Amino acid sequence: MVIASKLDEYGKPAWIVATVVAFWFFWPVGLAMVAFMAGSGRLKAWRREGPGRWYNTANPTAGYGFGRRAAQPQSGNAAFDDYRAETLRRLEDEQKEFVEYLERLRRAKDKAEFDQFMDERRRPPTTTSI
Repeated sequence: MVIASKLDEYGKPAWIVATVVAFWFFWPVGLAMVAFMAGSGRLKAWRREGPGRWYNTANPTAGYGFGRRAAQPQSGNAAFDDYRAETLRRLEDEQKEFVEYLERLRRAKDKAEFDQFMDERRRPPTTTSI
């Protein structure tokens, strides 16, 4: 493909501009360009290959999980690591207490609404005669 090789010569900015222009003129062409880049591996090549600047190279498996707590990466400063661990533990405890508080608040509101409903139901109906 002559166009693809020409865009490869100019690099990522050319692909980005071409995709934006394609979407601007006719969206199916832009979608086809994104599909082509994904299928040819060009999108995968844009990801950072290797550790970033702040990545702990001593322990490459350490990191943050999604939805669960994974091992924290070590900074190399023991005092800071202890402080961070203590702060995270304290924040987790506060979050747990807050969730429990919200649950108690919901229960109290539900009980108040239910009691009001029962009080209204127990009252004798008022009949109006005309």
